[in-house]
Amino acid sequence: MRLYGKNDLRLEEFELPPIADDEILADITSDSVCMSSYKATIQGEDHKRVPKDVATNPIIIGHEFCGTLLQVGKKWAGRFKAGQKYSVQPAMSIPGRELEAPGYSFRFIGGDATKIIIPREVMEVDCLLAYDGPGYFPASLSEPVSCIIGAFNTNYHYTLGEYTHKAGIVEGGATAILAGAGPMGLGAVDYAIHGPRRPRLLAVTDIDQGRLDRAASLVTVADAKANGVDLRYVNTGAGDAVGALKALTGGAGFDDVFVFAPVAGLIEQASALLGFNGCLNFFAGPAHPDFKATLNFYDVHYMGHHVVGSSGGNTQDMRDALALMAANKIDPAVMITHVGGLDSAAETIKTLPKIPGGKRLVYTGISMPMTALTDLAGLGAGNPMYKYLAALVAKHNGLWSVEAEAYLLGHAPKIEKP
Repeated sequence: MRLYGKNDLRLEEFELPPIADDEILADITSDSVCMSSYKATIQGEDHKRVPKDVATNPIIIGHEFCGTLLQVGKKWAGRFKAGQKYSVQPAMSIPGRELEAPGYSFRFIGGDATKIIIPREVMEVDCLLAYDGPGYFPASLSEPVSCIIGAFNTNYHYTLGEYTHKAGIVEGGATAILAGAGPMGLGAVDYAIHGPRRPRLLAVTDIDQGRLDRAASLVTVADAKANGVDLRYVNTGAGDAVGALKALTGGAGFDDVFVFAPVAGLIEQASALLGFNGCLNFFAGPAHPDFKATLNFYDVHYMGHHVVGSSGGNTQDMRDALALMAANKIDPAVMITHVGGLDSAAETIKTLPKIPGGKRLVYTGISMPMTALTDLAGLGAGNPMYKYLAALVAKHNGLWSVEAEAYLLGHAPKIEKP
């Protein structure tokens, strides 16, 4: 699936050149669709990461992918081997070429493809990462999970009278995730409960009780308790939301508050929820450059309130994500709501903001419309494959799974030549 310009995505077949000694040939099994791919598609050559000559040298779209190494060039034979599963950290930060990234800037590497050539730059900046866990889709989600880990690492606190900032959320403290029942919010809840630094109290808010109920069924209060976390799902759609949430802390306020939706009112709510030395993390990316919200600067001065923002993770964050997945400590399946084949990628990317739900997962070797997991049972009346997939999803509490992935890869129609 190659990008030629604004809204110009084309599914086509072409020959890859032979690899050089400093390159690696790989296949791709799964690619998770990111809003950033939508932005690159609608902006085309005007996007800061997309080459100006994309019309004549198109790029392969997609940057959250996992597959298998097929042929390793001589230079990297001591570090990698054919048959390894892998993922790539797209935020390579190449010196002098900081904006270039797989899925935006390269002709022969991107997530929505069956085979790619991994260029030397990826290995030179140590962004080719081995994945040793089950399945493929978890590693496709390692990049968005790394963004969550990066956000938790971005928060900081200090001791009064000292000038040393301590990175991370307050371990054993009080954390709130506002608008946290969506896909990325659920990933953050999962990480807060099972990651290396856990709060004592974790409040997760939303204004939709249905989303909260689904979140509570996927990341449970009982599981949180078993991991030493007092998890509370709170509907803030009516009444004194700030008062109700602060009451959970005995009126002291929260050490760390994450905002997972670009809504000014949520930022102002977060500001009011902070306790002494509290850190507000604005995680959600706004669509408009003039987005503004009001903060209480009296509390900035006297209570040590401070604000951070994060829009991605680094390579270590991604390594941590892959390790946690491989050890089955976190389950990125809570993010996935749709699956489809490579022939569904273009329409999915172009219409991404209009499709309700969470992460869309593309399996590049198959042909399949982008399908909501909740629609599988209905579609199963006339399609045995969908019927069996629906049963597997139900078996896993409504979630996608390695078992469902393996069945789909073995039974879905293969992608045809365009």
